[in-house]
Amino acid sequence: MAASRFEEPAARLVTPQARTDLICPACGSPGVAQVLGDNGGVTYVCTSCGHSWS
Repeated sequence: MAASRFEEPAARLVTPQARTDLICPACGSPGVAQVLGDNGGVTYVCTSCGHSWS
């Protein structure tokens, strides 16, 4: 039986540690989280100041 897309390894998830090239444009912090946006796109949120952008 084929594995579903929900059974992929967690190593494929993008985390702030895996994306060190992103910095917050508002405060310059490298602590950025990637989240699913309302329209299905990608949104980034700074874990230091709360600024969000896409």
